[in-house]
Amino acid sequence: MTTNLNSSGFRVSIAQPRARRAVRTPAVWTLVLAALLCGVAASQNAAAQTATAQAAPTQAAAPAAQAQLASTDVPQGADNDASLNTVIVTGTRSSNVKARDSAAPIAVISAEALQATGATDLREALERTLPSLNYDSLGGDLGALTDAIQLRGLSPDDVLVLVNGKRRHTTANIYLDSGPQQGSAPVDLDLIPLSSIDHIEVLGEGAAAQYGSDAIAGVINIILKSQNHGGDVEANTGQYYHGDGFTASTGGNFGLSLGDDGFLDLSYDFRHHDHSDRSGPDSRTGVTDNPIFGDPESVRTSVGYNAGKFLADGAAEFYSFGTYADRDAQAYENYRLPTILPEVYPDGFAPSETIEENDFSTTWGVKGTQLWGWHWDLSTTYGGDDDRFGLINSGNPGLYDLTGYTPTSFHIATNKDTQWTNNLDFVQPFEVGLPTPLTTAFGFEYRRETYSVSPGDPDSYIDGGSQSYVGIMPVSAGWWERSNYAGYVDLSADPIENWQLDVAGRYEHYTDFGDATSGKLSTRYDFTPRFALRGTVSNGFRAPSLAQEYFSNLNVSPSGASGQLAVNSPAAVALGAVPLQPEKSKNFSFGFVAEPLDGFHTTVDAYLIEIDKRIVEGGTYTGAIAIAALEGENITLPPGIDPADVSTNYFSNGADTKTYGVDATADYRTDLGNAGSIDWDAEANWTHTEVTSIGEDTLGAPLLNAQNIATITSAQPESKIIVGGIWALSGWSVNLHELRYGSSYSLDTYFAGPNEFSTTVFYNSVNNARYETNLELGYQWSFGLKWAIGARNLFNKTPEVLPAANRYIGAAIYDTNTGVGIDGGYYYTRITYSF
Repeated sequence: MTTNLNSSGFRVSIAQPRARRAVRTPAVWTLVLAALLCGVAASQNAAAQTATAQAAPTQAAAPAAQAQLASTDVPQGADNDASLNTVIVTGTRSSNVKARDSAAPIAVISAEALQATGATDLREALERTLPSLNYDSLGGDLGALTDAIQLRGLSPDDVLVLVNGKRRHTTANIYLDSGPQQGSAPVDLDLIPLSSIDHIEVLGEGAAAQYGSDAIAGVINIILKSQNHGGDVEANTGQYYHGDGFTASTGGNFGLSLGDDGFLDLSYDFRHHDHSDRSGPDSRTGVTDNPIFGDPESVRTSVGYNAGKFLADGAAEFYSFGTYADRDAQAYENYRLPTILPEVYPDGFAPSETIEENDFSTTWGVKGTQLWGWHWDLSTTYGGDDDRFGLINSGNPGLYDLTGYTPTSFHIATNKDTQWTNNLDFVQPFEVGLPTPLTTAFGFEYRRETYSVSPGDPDSYIDGGSQSYVGIMPVSAGWWERSNYAGYVDLSADPIENWQLDVAGRYEHYTDFGDATSGKLSTRYDFTPRFALRGTVSNGFRAPSLAQEYFSNLNVSPSGASGQLAVNSPAAVALGAVPLQPEKSKNFSFGFVAEPLDGFHTTVDAYLIEIDKRIVEGGTYTGAIAIAALEGENITLPPGIDPADVSTNYFSNGADTKTYGVDATADYRTDLGNAGSIDWDAEANWTHTEVTSIGEDTLGAPLLNAQNIATITSAQPESKIIVGGIWALSGWSVNLHELRYGSSYSLDTYFAGPNEFSTTVFYNSVNNARYETNLELGYQWSFGLKWAIGARNLFNKTPEVLPAANRYIGAAIYDTNTGVGIDGGYYYTRITYSF
C-alpha cells in the first residue's frame, strides 16, 4: 500500500493493482510440525488408553446416530465387503439393516476412501468417489467462496444433508452467477471437519416422506467418529503443476472415554489454499493482467465434537455433537483499466471480493428404549452461517468524481441465516406373525428458519457504487423468518419370506406456503441370496429458500451490470414476476443387486425424477427495460456502463423438468498370494434432463431462453465413470483410478462481433469427453505412521478452449462446464499417524 494526496488534499491509501489482503494464516509448517508432535506425544499414552478402553465396553455408544454403527476402521486395500456390511441408518427406521440388504440404493463411503482421494475438501473427495455427484469446476464472484454439490444433475438445493441423522443448516451465501448452481443456497460440506467423519451414507433416491423438504435428488448422511480412545493426525501439502494453488492442511481426531459407558470424540482441520490463475491475455491490453480465472485464496479452520453417555443404568443415553468453522477467502474480479480511476490506480486494478465467515452447528439430545417398549429420541439442533462480504483493491468512481475521494476497501454486505430444528421420534418393532417384525415409526418436527441481509458501507452503494460488486443498500436489507411443523409415519416389514416392504408418509405445514404432503413406497425381493430386485415410488417437495425469495443485489463488470431482483419486489412484479411456490417432485426407481461370483458385487438402479415448478433463474430482461427496473429499486449504475450489457432477473418457478438416468456399481477383490491383493471397483452414472414446460411471466413472455434451457439440461457432463483399484502388500499400497467425464453442451454468450451480448444468438460450445487419472503411492509402518505421495489429474487435462469472441475480455479461455477443472494437474504428499 502507498499513501498519496487526492484532489481535495485528503490522504488516501492506494492499493497496488495486484496487492492482496493479508489473510489470517498461521505459519503453515508450524501447524504441520505441531500436528506431528501431537501425534507422537499422544502415542506415548496409547498403551494406557487402550488398556482402559479394553476394561470398559469395547464399543462406546453412538447415540447421535439412529442405531449402533458397525466399525469401518479397516486398512486401505481391505475387502470391499466392509462397506457393504456397514449397518446403515439412512433411508430406513429399522435396526441392523446392512447396506447390501437395503431396499433403497445406499452408497457407503469410508473415511479411508475419502482420504485415499488425496483431497483436503470433503466436496472434492466425494466427487472423486461418487459418480452421481458433481460441482461447478469454477465458481463465479461471491459464489466462488462457498462450496456446493449436486446429485443427478439437479440443483444443490435438492440435496438434503444430515449429520448423524439430523438436518444440517444451509449457507447464507446464495449463488447468483449463471450455471447449474445458480440460485442455490445449499449446505456447505467443507465447513465440516474431514477428520471428524467415520463414513458417509448417500441415499440415491427421493426421501421427502422420511426427511422433509429438499430430499428430491437424494440424502447425504455424514456419520461422525465416536471413538473413546486413540486417534490420528495428518498433514497434507501440494500444488498445481503450474506452480500455483499451493495447499497445506492439517487435521486430527482424538477419542476420550467418559467413564465406562461414554465417549468424547474431538476433531480439528486447518486448510490454506493459494490463488491459481488460468486467465488468458486481456483483449483490451493484449497482456495477461486479469487474474479472475482461477481458484480463490482461502484459509479455513474447523473443529468438531461428538459425545455420548449412558444415563440411569443404560435406560437412556445423552448425546451431543457440533461443529464450528471460520473461513477467510478472497476471489479476484475482472481487471479495471487505468481509465476507470486513474488518480487512484494509475496502472489499473483488479478488485477482490472477500468473505469472513463463521459457521456453527450443535445438537443436543437424549434417547432410550424403555418407554412402554418404544425406542424414543428427543433432540434439538441449532445452526447458522454468518457471512461478512467485502471488497479490496476497488473504488467508487462516481463518488470520486463528486468528492475527489474514494475508499479502496469496502464492507458490502452481511448475510446471516439460522436454522433451529427439534425432533421427537419413536420406533418399535411388533411381532404380527410375519417373517420379520413390523417396524413402526412415527415422529414430529418443528423447524424455524431466519435469514437476514445487512447493508454495506454507504460508500459502497452511493453514486453508482463500488467496482465489481455494488454494496447492498438499506432498501434491499431486511430480516425474514418462517416456521415449519411436520409429522410422519413409517412402516416396514417382510410380508412374506424374502420380500421387504417400506411405506412412509409425511405432512408438513409452512407458515409462508401452507401445507405439503408426501409419500414413499419401497420394496425389494430377494430371489436368491445372490440376486434381488428393488424399486421405489415417491413424491416430494422443496420449499423456496428465504434467500431465493428476498435477496437482491447489483454485480458490476468492466463493461456492464447484472441486477438480481427480489421476486416480491415492486420492480420484479412490474416486469411480470409472481411469488415463488414450492417445487413438487415425483420419483421412480428400479434396479437390482447381484453377486454373480463370490465376492463380486454389482448394483444397477434406474431412476426418473419429474419436477414441477422448478425454481430457476428466470425472467431475464436487458437494456432499457432492465435499467428502468433497477432505477425503480433506487439502484444507480456506475458511469461508463454499456446499456446493452445491463440485465436484470429474478427467481421463478420457470420450468417443469424430467431427469432420468442410471447408477451402476461393481467391486471385486483379487488375491495375488505372495504378491498381495487388489480391490477393484467401478462406478458409473448417466443422467439426462429435459425441460418439459416453460413458464411465462404475467406479461406473457417466456421465463427461459435457449441459453437458460441449455444450462438446465446439458451444461454438466451427461455421464461419469470411475474405474480403478487399490493394490496392497506388506504395508505398501498403490491406488490408481481413472475418471471419465462425459460430454456437455452449453450456449455461450458472444462478447464481440455482430452478436455481442445477444440474448437470442449463442455459440454452441461442446465439451467432448475428458479422462482424468489419479494415482497415489503409500507405505504404512507397523507403528501407525503412513506416508503417501500422489497426483490428481496426472496427465494435466483441461477443458475445451473457447473461441475468442466468447471469452469475456479475453480472460475466460476455457469452457468450465465439465468435470475436469481448469487448473490442470495437482501433486501432493501426505503423512498420517494413527495411535
